[in-house]
Amino acid sequence: MIEEGIVMTMPTQKKSCFKRMSVGVLAALLSVGVAKAYAENKEITGMQSIQFRKVVDLSHIISPTIPLWPNDPPVVFDVVASQEKDGYYLRRFSIGEHSATHMNAPNSFHPNANGIDAYKPESLVRPAVVIDIRAQAHDDADYVIGVQDIEKWEQAHGRIDQGSVVLFYTGWQALWNDPKRFLNEDSKGPHFPGVGAATTKFLLEERQIAGVGIDTHGADPGQDTVYATNSQILAKDGIVLECLTNLDQLPAKGTTLVIGVLRLKEGSGSPVSVMAFTP
Repeated sequence: MIEEGIVMTMPTQKKSCFKRMSVGVLAALLSVGVAKAYAENKEITGMQSIQFRKVVDLSHIISPTIPLWPNDPPVVFDVVASQEKDGYYLRRFSIGEHSATHMNAPNSFHPNANGIDAYKPESLVRPAVVIDIRAQAHDDADYVIGVQDIEKWEQAHGRIDQGSVVLFYTGWQALWNDPKRFLNEDSKGPHFPGVGAATTKFLLEERQIAGVGIDTHGADPGQDTVYATNSQILAKDGIVLECLTNLDQLPAKGTTLVIGVLRLKEGSGSPVSVMAFTP
């Protein structure tokens, strides 16, 4: 676990100051080109900072046994070089663009829209809030997250800030190692909680959020075949994160996310490394 520190970048000055920052934190930031993005973004004129006490990894480890969306390609690892034969170890891997902890791209739901490679690095650094709906999801696997859940959270924690990513903690992360229970599929399809269409509309229009994330296999409820939440957010080139983990380690507010995507040309999505800098 990476502990307390402050990350600071100074785009309008020649020098950068990094206080108590480990190599791991620097690598996480550079993986999405944050320093370069700030330097090139003419709209940012002051010093940008991330203050944190620890960094939490919100991404699952990728293996051939992870839960997969119905009909998605399997995860495959092939050894192509070994230390005994070649003097070094190397594998190739194959994985679907919407498998493991991943981020969806606009072109996955909208023809001729942007691919995952079009996201600017600075758009992938975002404040985040966490809304805990475990109780509702425990009682109803098909629970549709409503505006009332947002309002209840805001009564306790204040209004959601513009530009935030809203993370929904359903408890589904605990089922990750049991793919059958994680997908919870029957003849009617998957069953897991997700964000309702009206809720997404409210968050986009009334709170002007940057996107959503969730610990299930879909931001939309498992029984939603329209994918209204994905569709609405991606129509605005927003952020949709699915199959997150460790949401129990985050506070309700105050976290900053750094999202590292694979810049797959015209990709419909990408497995991602999501680092959460927590106060």
